Amino acid sequence: MEKALVERLEAAVARLEAAAASGASAARDFGGASASSDPAILAYDDFLADAFARLNAAAEKIGGTVLEATNVLAEAFAVAKDLLILAKQYPKPASMAKAQDFLKPLNDTIAKATAMTEGRRPDYFNHMKSVADSLHALAWVAFLGKGCGMSFPTAHVEESWQMAEFYNNKVLVEYKNKDADHVEWAKALKELYTPGLRDYIKKYYPLGPVWGPAGCAPPKAAAPAAKGPPPPAAPSAPLFSTDKSPKSSQPKQGMSAVFQEIGGGKDVTSGLRKVTDDMKAKNRADRSGVVTSSAAAPAPAKTSRAGTFGSKTGTPKLELQMGRKWVVENQVGRKDLAIDECDSKQSIYVFGCKDSVLQVNGKVNNITVDKCTKFGIVFKDVVAAFEVVNCNGVEVQCQGTAPTISIDNTAGCQLYLNKESLAASITSAKSSEMNVLVPSDETDGDWVEHPLPQQYIHFFQDGQFTTSPVSHSGA
Repeated sequence: MEKALVERLEAAVARLEAAAASGASAARDFGGASASSDPAILAYDDFLADAFARLNAAAEKIGGTVLEATNVLAEAFAVAKDLLILAKQYPKPASMAKAQDFLKPLNDTIAKATAMTEGRRPDYFNHMKSVADSLHALAWVAFLGKGCGMSFPTAHVEESWQMAEFYNNKVLVEYKNKDADHVEWAKALKELYTPGLRDYIKKYYPLGPVWGPAGCAPPKAAAPAAKGPPPPAAPSAPLFSTDKSPKSSQPKQGMSAVFQEIGGGKDVTSGLRKVTDDMKAKNRADRSGVVTSSAAAPAPAKTSRAGTFGSKTGTPKLELQMGRKWVVENQVGRKDLAIDECDSKQSIYVFGCKDSVLQVNGKVNNITVDKCTKFGIVFKDVVAAFEVVNCNGVEVQCQGTAPTISIDNTAGCQLYLNKESLAASITSAKSSEMNVLVPSDETDGDWVEHPLPQQYIHFFQDGQFTTSPVSHSGA
């Protein structure tokens, strides 16, 4: 048993070292001294070996994009280690803006994780999103002190994880009692940050990384050994610069030249031709104002360009894929969409629909409505969760039960719940104009509307922040 555990830990360390090598280790590129004797770096290696042993074991069982995202996660933590080593040779930046060059390797890795969540919603989207959002916690390696615009390192890690936990919880809810590997992966990811990374920082870097002495020059990267054409010359000034650029000695062109001449005191009318009496419209015979027969004929109609552009909407779909997933895509103006033959092991994914209505007549595992506009859906029961993501103006009616309902990045959502679904847990994030309508206690069958808050007020009391919804009642 102990031998198997040691082998797993050694394999995890080997993967981390490979990720560091592929991630263009900053410490190596800048020729930094070995940090093998630094207790904080040694503790970082031990922390990663323990945390990633569990995370990688679950990811390898799941495979696919989850394993790819986990590898990017390992690469980012390896880059963060390199930056901790490099910081000792790097002068402390004066501001976060001046720390961008230092953070570039980490930003590139985060961009790689973010790219996995873009475009058409991929499989295991919640896993991808959990990883991409959580990586912002690693920006603590650029903490510059109080007043730099960032919370202290341990607080920054906790805040960043709260942003990612929204999607991580979706993984737990979706795969609870269905696939233990996904549940194990989600739990391991959380423990990587809290308490893992948070406690490590609290012990070794509570005030941020250790920077080089003031006035030292940033280390320069070694010149590449490969031969090739020289790189293009760097621009003389940043693309977006707040400094006023020196006046150019080149003559201005286009409209700039026109305004320069108008304001420069030159005689701008010197080149104009003189208008004689016979050139004036009132003295010209062809401008008498009488409509002739030739002018009465209508001009040929111009061809409208509106019809020359093809629609960007994809091919409409309503089909069952692999016997497990109903796909409803790109339906426009369809008020009669229906899914009748479904069961509790199937999921429904609705994407890119507009001005349409879908009726789900049966019990399914989960339903996701993504990037839809003016869309309505009526369903009976879901086993796991109902989700609305990236939508605009949707109406949802639950006629049965739904344990979890989530509204994410949506503007305008009307949610109708019956008495059986009042126990549903409703989660919202980055959304507005959300209203939940529930049956009235009266016998008239009317609906009572309850708006969900989208603005909050935060108070600092007793050493922590207290949050409550903003009330506009005037009380």
